[in-house]
Amino acid sequence: DGAAEHDAASPYPIVRAPTNMLLPTRTATTQAVTLLRQHECDAVWFGAAAPLGLMAPSLRAAGARRLVGTTHGHEIGWAALPVARQMLRRIGRHLDVTTYLGEYTRSRLARALPAGVRLEQLTPGVDVGLFRPDVDGTAVRERYGLTGRPVVVCVSRLVPRKGQDTLIDAWPRVLAVVPDALLLLVGGGAGQADLEKRASERGIAHAVVITGGVPWTELPAHFAAGDVFAMPCRTRWGGFDVEGLGIVYLEASATGLPVVAGNSGGAPDAVLEGKTGLVVDGTDTAATAAAIVSLLVDGERRRAMGAAGRAWVEERWQWEQIAARLRGWLFEA
Repeated sequence: DGAAEHDAASPYPIVRAPTNMLLPTRTATTQAVTLLRQHECDAVWFGAAAPLGLMAPSLRAAGARRLVGTTHGHEIGWAALPVARQMLRRIGRHLDVTTYLGEYTRSRLARALPAGVRLEQLTPGVDVGLFRPDVDGTAVRERYGLTGRPVVVCVSRLVPRKGQDTLIDAWPRVLAVVPDALLLLVGGGAGQADLEKRASERGIAHAVVITGGVPWTELPAHFAAGDVFAMPCRTRWGGFDVEGLGIVYLEASATGLPVVAGNSGGAPDAVLEGKTGLVVDGTDTAATAAAIVSLLVDGERRRAMGAAGRAWVEERWQWEQIAARLRGWLFEA
């Protein structure tokens, strides 16, 4: 909804494909080649290297001089399957630059891609003007009855990998030390009913608030309603369901919150352990509870980690810095 108005106001032409998922079909490749020639493009950025990078040879033959492909984390699953790994190797062979999210994804991509493929780090960024320490979370606290209580917030889809179930299982341990602590789960998803049932079965429904989905414009205030951010993500399905990075940790840091992160995949890359937050085993409820309690009871440490997180995001994770890196690869001589 609103696509036509959005596209008309854009400073560049947008061509939409009539599909929910763009795949490197013959039709899509032919259209991409036509657009490249029509607009005299000499650089191509594949927003999803796998599978769209399979278009690379056709676009190179049509005149593209620079080809950059972005990976997001699902490629780790590709690397573990013989047929998909061969496709990944083919993609890497034809790109000038293949990006990765963090050290975890880089190490696994490097094993699957041909020798000599150029790997460069490219992550999502954080809007530091939107997510900032002076955002007022008072209205959100009032809306959900959180005023005056220590709040641990998690902002994410409600799916098993993210670890909201671990937070609920850990909450009785948290309440044993911080009796008025409240868990605020922000997000929607298929797992909401199961989480509500889980909280009820553990007798902690009074200490857990699940908001469901909230508008993007309200996310900063929901972060700001918390004292600590926690998402103890975990790897599932033998490594096929894994966290690529976890931009929410960085949005929380930009808001001035200390974070508790799970150790799945690249999530630790979004935390300076012991400085901006703590990394735990996302399957360990005792360790998760201990990390949360340690931050709730120590205001000075909590504030120091929040300030360090904000400084790190400003230094390393702003969109302008990330866009500059991508621009450099696309237009390298």
